Amino acid sequence: MKRYPISVVIPVYKNYDMFFRNLSKNGPYLEGCEVIVMNDYPKEKIANRVKKIFPQAKISDNRKNFGFAGNINAGVGKATRNYIFMMNSDVILKDDGFKKSLDYFKKDHKLFAVSFAQYESDGKLVGANRGYFKNGMVNHARKLFPKSYSSTPIPNFWAEGGSAIFKKKIFTKIGLLDTLYSPFYWEDIDLSYRAWKAGYRIVYAPTIKVQHYHESTIGKYFDKSSVLVTVYRNQFTFQWKNLTDGDFLISHILSLPKLILGSIIKGDRLLFKGFVKAVWRLPRIIKSRQKVTKLFIKSDRAILNQFK
Repeated sequence: MKRYPISVVIPVYKNYDMFFRNLSKNGPYLEGCEVIVMNDYPKEKIANRVKKIFPQAKISDNRKNFGFAGNINAGVGKATRNYIFMMNSDVILKDDGFKKSLDYFKKDHKLFAVSFAQYESDGKLVGANRGYFKNGMVNHARKLFPKSYSSTPIPNFWAEGGSAIFKKKIFTKIGLLDTLYSPFYWEDIDLSYRAWKAGYRIVYAPTIKVQHYHESTIGKYFDKSSVLVTVYRNQFTFQWKNLTDGDFLISHILSLPKLILGSIIKGDRLLFKGFVKAVWRLPRIIKSRQKVTKLFIKSDRAILNQFK
């Protein structure tokens, strides 16, 4: 059996029936890779059941809940190979095409990640992302393509944490996923943005396709209001941690009163609550900012201009 320099890190939180079902389907395509299953629900032990499906897997039943970022970081720490395939438990492989991503890394030593094309439950194809600065905030959106779009890989604003492959050496160098975003959302955008600003690149590979039903676990175990508060909190966290262009920072600061006041007038208590939670974490955000900005060599504008 051929050995591939890929460690597949699979984070699991509850929703075990789906995970076991998908692991059975994915197993044949994972042969030759190191497979690391990170179970982040301390009340449930799954090592024995995983071994029955995929005997070669390494399993960690966490003693406490780490959240997505902490759980992935722990998995990366156990990885022994050069590339990390972060594969959510709700991903179904169509083939072993993800292994072809190794060719992209061989051609570009500055390549940090390859993001895959993902079929949603409704049949939509996603995975290509763009970033832009508007109303004082870095925002993100899906990138749309004409029908005649080429199969050539293109720059991608962020590599989605549930379905992409990363160069481990760079992953570790830029500081792993930031647990400030725990339990979920924006941590993969933050990681990718730091990589871009540190001089590395990320591409979307349209020919590598997987099936990924986003939010299969989050939507099942967390109520919508608490999820939205977390999203708002983490978006503010991202701005305060990563923005370095002076005019962007000034624009952001000037936009905050209007944004917060507008949310109060509209009765959007969730945005205001998310803002307050981010402010509460400001000392930690500043500490994290001081650490990561030392690696930045590119401006915010230079990064975002690629996605206009």
